[in-house]
Amino acid sequence: MVKETAYYEILGVKPNAPSEEIKKAYRKLALKYHPDKNPDEGEKFKLISQAYEVLSDSKKRDLYDQGGEQAIKEGGVGGGGFSSPMDIFDMFFGGGGRMQREKRGKDVVHQLAVSLEDLYNGATRKLALKKNVICDKCDGFGGKKGAVEKCPNCKGRGIEIHVQQIGPGMVQQIQTMCSECHGQGEQINPKDRCKNCNGRKIVKERKILEVYVDKGMQDGQKITFHGEGDQEPGLEPGDVIIVLDQKDHDLFRRHGNDLVMKMEILLVEALCGFKRTIQTLDKRTLLITSNPDAARRAEIFQHFLFRIKRAKVDGWCSR
Repeated sequence: MVKETAYYEILGVKPNAPSEEIKKAYRKLALKYHPDKNPDEGEKFKLISQAYEVLSDSKKRDLYDQGGEQAIKEGGVGGGGFSSPMDIFDMFFGGGGRMQREKRGKDVVHQLAVSLEDLYNGATRKLALKKNVICDKCDGFGGKKGAVEKCPNCKGRGIEIHVQQIGPGMVQQIQTMCSECHGQGEQINPKDRCKNCNGRKIVKERKILEVYVDKGMQDGQKITFHGEGDQEPGLEPGDVIIVLDQKDHDLFRRHGNDLVMKMEILLVEALCGFKRTIQTLDKRTLLITSNPDAARRAEIFQHFLFRIKRAKVDGWCSR
């Protein structure tokens, strides 16, 4: 028995869900509630990450199933011991951790809905993105060369530190964004600012990416466009990562590299055999043949004879 189900409910899965289902649930929710797309859903994104961190680890999951969240905290996970939600997101989608994000721009992750036909036959999709690029008018300086000065208020740090007394002999140190440079650490005289980017150093640009879905690709597989992420002065651009999201098919389902379908047949077809045609995902027509089977007919006949006898004994039908 599972003591608590809160983490399962957050991801929208059942307590007996396999690991692949948990991964798929996290992938969809993390993309939906990522702060870049939903800035007001930071707490929701954090809970999704915590739930996945526990349920994706077999040992932590067993501990949670037996003792709930309290057992996780007592076991050394939680109470401040959870990993950063962004680090979990980056590791899941193939990005780097916190140290890598300091050296290069952040990766941009997009979900691309594809059909089972697309994965079977291959496809090409065009994806329109809006990205930040370094202003080509000022080469990313934000204004005339030499016009950019270090902010005198924060000394170029981009933050202000305030000391507040909260009691006798007790002070509190508060760190806030610099009110003068808005966290940039630099100042540009308004008259010297670049007219194209208004001193922001970057401008928005529309980019069309061609996404090639190769034959046999899997649901959840990633396609990476290296260096196509947002640009920022002094940082290497991040990547654009496309995550394939397979839509359900009306007839077929995928099992590894096989296609599986369910076919309903009549009793007479089961006894006497049948021939039917089906159309495959690449528009081929296959003939499905089932030959009559004397042994199978005898087995089915005996089964129905037993049911009839049992029905008479129990009074289910008139004699």
